[in-house]
Amino acid sequence: MAIAMKNLRVLVVDDTPHARDLTIMFLSGLGVHQVHAAADGREAREYLEYSGARVDLIICDWHMPGMTGLELLQKVRAIDPHMPFIMVTGNSDVDAVKAAGELDVSAYIRKPYSPQQFAEKLMAVLDKL
Repeated sequence: MAIAMKNLRVLVVDDTPHARDLTIMFLSGLGVHQVHAAADGREAREYLEYSGARVDLIICDWHMPGMTGLELLQKVRAIDPHMPFIMVTGNSDVDAVKAAGELDVSAYIRKPYSPQQFAEKLMAVLDKL
């Protein structure tokens, strides 16, 4: 799994710089070093559409201005129905969770989370690949 983690290309999307940095730090601690960060859903969408870069996994905050995580998930599913997508949320709104589930979100992780919780969620998603 170490080789897979080393080669994993992750897009981290969060409008809060501290949360973005924390996620990147957790990924780095797990051996993932190919990470691109986006400050919101629009920036992430543009990166996915125009950069030409391969992305293996998206980790995205739910609530962001401009384009929410759910809206980004909709865009991603239209392009790649199988892209692993972890939604990060402090939200436990049943309707919102149901809407993301209907779009086949790969997993949820609730803020705040520990490095261990993050690693367990990441491994569970990667094990499905």
